[in-house]
Amino acid sequence: MADTYAIIEESGGQRKVAADETILIDLYNGGEAKAGDTITVDKVLVVGSAGGDAKIGAPYVDGASVTLEITEPVVKGDKLYIYKFRPKSTYQRKTGHRQRYTAVKVSGING
Repeated sequence: MADTYAIIEESGGQRKVAADETILIDLYNGGEAKAGDTITVDKVLVVGSAGGDAKIGAPYVDGASVTLEITEPVVKGDKLYIYKFRPKSTYQRKTGHRQRYTAVKVSGING
């Protein structure tokens, strides 16, 4: 099925993925993974298709899995700035943070 989608549980949240889609997930294996490695996600909440039929799990769909292929082990996200300010005093602090992600391609949805 070409128009198959799944809703997976990833890093404490839910994410809708489709076949041949590239997504960013939280840093996998501390950035030590190699490009081309595969990850199998068994926590699949829903598997469906564009036709409207869907399998809904309670909480997970039995036997369903999503296969992800690592395309880039480490990708840096946008920089976020944290600015602290206290009025009527000379207190100002500015710090920044860049989250690191892993880029993966959805290579297969089973279930």
